[in-house]
Amino acid sequence: MLTRNILRNRDVTLSVEERQILEAAISHTQAYPAGRIVVRQGVPVNISTLLVRGFMTRHVDAPDGRRHLVAVHVPGDFVDLHAYALKKLDHDVGALTDVEVAVLSHASLERIQEKDARLTRRLWFLTLLDAAMHRNWIFRLASLNAVQRVAHFLCETNARLLAIGESDGHAFALPMTQADIGEVCGLTNVHVNRVLRELREGGLCEFRSSQVSISDLPRLVRKALFDPGYLYLDQRTALTASAQDGPLYAK
Repeated sequence: MLTRNILRNRDVTLSVEERQILEAAISHTQAYPAGRIVVRQGVPVNISTLLVRGFMTRHVDAPDGRRHLVAVHVPGDFVDLHAYALKKLDHDVGALTDVEVAVLSHASLERIQEKDARLTRRLWFLTLLDAAMHRNWIFRLASLNAVQRVAHFLCETNARLLAIGESDGHAFALPMTQADIGEVCGLTNVHVNRVLRELREGGLCEFRSSQVSISDLPRLVRKALFDPGYLYLDQRTALTASAQDGPLYAK
């Protein structure tokens, strides 16, 4: 199913019937090559896209030409669901790798909203999940040092890919350049290189040829001050992502 990764291994999930409703609402799939802008800032849209395969980004372009990544999307993300309400975006959505997306018209989403309150709440949850991640990206830039920022981003990506079966908790593909990671973490390419070397030499993790290998997840999680609560993973996935043995949210 094209919707198999939506809310997979999360606190809130979709029923089989809800997935079938979303599958029926998909008009078609579309492939885009790496580097293609899929949705342009300020251009009116009447569709929203679900990422099926590959990685996508949201980014803001400054008037002087500088770009800043504000989100990285993985399969199962409803990349621009908020466009249903906004009708045009304040940022670009682009293909980081070759991607495949499923397309849903806003008219079909309107019909879901009219007929299925529970599924509508699930879709609303997806936009709130995006907002939670945005808040943590702000926290990362404002409160963490350079090493912690990169470590936090790697822990977050590991957790998100773990939820959809694209990480085993210790190794995953990350098709980004050091410059991309720098945009995410507010660092120069040179600084990112230095941080990655420090993480590698410290025996925590290694980033090489678009592959991340985590040597010591508990130490990397502690270094990053990473708590996956904002990702709303189910208990089992959250425990694995945070390298904990006991109940993660027990008081």
